[in-house]
Amino acid sequence: MSKVASIQFGFSDKDSKEDRIRKAEKLIDSAADADLILLPELWNFGWHTLFDKDVASIDNLRKYSETLEGETISRIAEKARKTNSYIAAGSILERKDDDSFYNTAVLLDPKGKVIATFSKMHLANYLGYQEVTLLKRGRDITAVKTELGILGFSICLDLRFPELYRKMAVEKGVEVFLLVSQFALARLENWLDLCHARAIENQCYLISCDCVGTDRGSQYLGYSAIIDPRGVTIAGSGTTECIVKGEIDLEELHKFREVMPHLQNRALSV
Repeated sequence: MSKVASIQFGFSDKDSKEDRIRKAEKLIDSAADADLILLPELWNFGWHTLFDKDVASIDNLRKYSETLEGETISRIAEKARKTNSYIAAGSILERKDDDSFYNTAVLLDPKGKVIATFSKMHLANYLGYQEVTLLKRGRDITAVKTELGILGFSICLDLRFPELYRKMAVEKGVEVFLLVSQFALARLENWLDLCHARAIENQCYLISCDCVGTDRGSQYLGYSAIIDPRGVTIAGSGTTECIVKGEIDLEELHKFREVMPHLQNRALSV
């Protein structure tokens, strides 16, 4: 049995980067008893600040991007060491040496070491958003074996593509999906249905972590949750800043898969 804490971060476009990092540090302190702590997608700058069509530019990306050794991950790594927890540090706008940019999620171990990264595969190209134009998409599935089980990453729009989750579960042996996001409130029903579907169809835990609040007039939805392999919500939230806490039990996961061997019984291979 492992304790999980999903930090539903209250985002405000009035806050500075420093304000947001300090808030994240305080929220992590409030979740210090957890074995695994999650932060959302791009919580230090905001997705709309980067990719709305009227502000999106390479110059803007250069201004807001960081390397994995930059301030955001370094400070969250220090919190991982102090809390002795795994921390899925949400995602950052990662800058590579060749001046390319990625939306990259980072997993830190209890010693503060980066043990896994995942770059968002499915980039937004609807409603004028420029994520697909400005970023490179990730091409590698991330699955990492930890003391808490085999963890697999996805970021926001990836949720709409079941192939990614099936490959994580069947080919990589993932037991716990970690979904970090800044999903829009306008698509709440999509979020709820798809989070439950990804857990149910792959008989995996799904831990989601979303922001609340506003970013350039757009409202994030919240509704972060811990969902079990049956599709039951162990713990969930609404539209206010909070920490969603619950427990996951891999022994129960494997017992359920033995009783209901849906993954073994699938007729189509992946």
